[in-house]
Amino acid sequence: MDHIDPERIVRAEPESTNVNQDDASPRRDVCVIGAGPSGLAALKVLRDHPLFQQRIWNVVAYEARESIGGIWLPSNSTDDTGKEVPATPLYDALTTNLPHPVMAYTSLSFPPSTPLFPPASTVLKYLETYAEMFDLIQHIQFRTRVVDASWDASRGKWRVRVRRVGSEEEDEEEYFDLLVVANGHYAKPRYPSTPGVQQWLDAGKASHSVYYRNPSHPSALATAQTVLVIGGGPSGLDISSELRVSAHKRVVHSVSNGANEDSEDGRMRRRGRVKAFLDVESGEVEFEDGTREKGIEYCVLATGYQHDLPFLHEPELHVGFPPAEPPPLPSGLYNSTYHVFPLAKHIFPIVSTIPVGKMAFLGVPWRVVPFPLVEAQMQAVVSVLESPERLDVMREAVDIVSRYEDIRASVLKQQQPSLPASALPVAIGKVWHMLEEEKQFDYRDGLGEFAGVHERVPGWVREMYGAKGVLREEWRSLERAGEAGSWIRGVGEGGEGGWVELMRRLL
Repeated sequence: MDHIDPERIVRAEPESTNVNQDDASPRRDVCVIGAGPSGLAALKVLRDHPLFQQRIWNVVAYEARESIGGIWLPSNSTDDTGKEVPATPLYDALTTNLPHPVMAYTSLSFPPSTPLFPPASTVLKYLETYAEMFDLIQHIQFRTRVVDASWDASRGKWRVRVRRVGSEEEDEEEYFDLLVVANGHYAKPRYPSTPGVQQWLDAGKASHSVYYRNPSHPSALATAQTVLVIGGGPSGLDISSELRVSAHKRVVHSVSNGANEDSEDGRMRRRGRVKAFLDVESGEVEFEDGTREKGIEYCVLATGYQHDLPFLHEPELHVGFPPAEPPPLPSGLYNSTYHVFPLAKHIFPIVSTIPVGKMAFLGVPWRVVPFPLVEAQMQAVVSVLESPERLDVMREAVDIVSRYEDIRASVLKQQQPSLPASALPVAIGKVWHMLEEEKQFDYRDGLGEFAGVHERVPGWVREMYGAKGVLREEWRSLERAGEAGSWIRGVGEGGEGGWVELMRRLL
């Protein structure tokens, strides 16, 4: 990339220079939104800091649900109409797609003899143990939803309005120095704009995977013998496999850029992107290659989720894409629903409407190992909370523009000339927070260096993450053969080395 002129990067000077008189005091009140894995990591890292232990820092976490766990806390999906979205997309048969020694927080391993790819209930128990071990529950207010958070420039603090779920009490207001957004990004389903899909939804012949619990729920799925599953992510793969193997249904699995391929038994037909949903009654769809499939009785849309920040409003947050490509960076913060922009280190807004270091987002990157990543992110947040000058705004802005230009060039190279100009922002937004393979570990190491934490991602973590697909298939083979229990019995009692040895044996 050519040299970037720093003067062209930032449209308006961020409010990092507008220091409130209270900032001279070391006291800091921190608000954490959410008590899922990211929120718990935030609490733990804050509690570890000497200024917290000296009672100079204080923290409160607000959680809308009745307990901790976020996406790992089950929720009944009783509404097939699509009017009420479940609190979690967790389906009954979900197991992790990462081996737990790789997945765990750096500060707590899973118990010895835990299945290598554990079920969701085991992960929830692990999170409960984490919260209990580090005494986090005392800082959480459950069944309390943040309905509005706005920056009060006159006070130099966040005004946070909360509402007790199920209560008729009036909303309450509190003020905080730092707002940590840890509300996850699996709450608002993303529906495709494919022609005809709304007619299928209205007819009760399709639903988003957020409603899926098992082959009999949603109820209309129970009697369907031929099911179309759209989406090539973990949910789409798991659901299509469960419908075929456990429920013996015929599955048509649609993935982007997928080649037509049929299984030997004919119960799995892989196809490319759906171009149009046609007649609802006959269950006909057309794929991008022009081929058609009839007789589809139900469709599961495993088409992902939107970034949803319902407690933030203008001027703190604009919904939509920035009005122009950088440079310069926009003066305000934007949620395109695909990405939040601009964030330094995928964490800190650098905009003129929010003082630098007064707001932090956790867990935004995807295709990552989330638990240890949010730990590293929060260590960076704490370092900025203690010493705001550590965040070099101009350097971070240059890095953002550099990343934008690199991704833009990559997208155009891959998709031109088929990509219309109007679709470019969406294509960039879709991959903006994606940190694949080694990049996520370099990112974690970079956060550690920034925060003054000298531990680095172990080589075996990088190795086993790269082999996660093979490991999961080998583990499933052991489970089918009834041998999994004997493989893991006692493993981990002597530390993580036993797990590393076991995973290498599987390979």
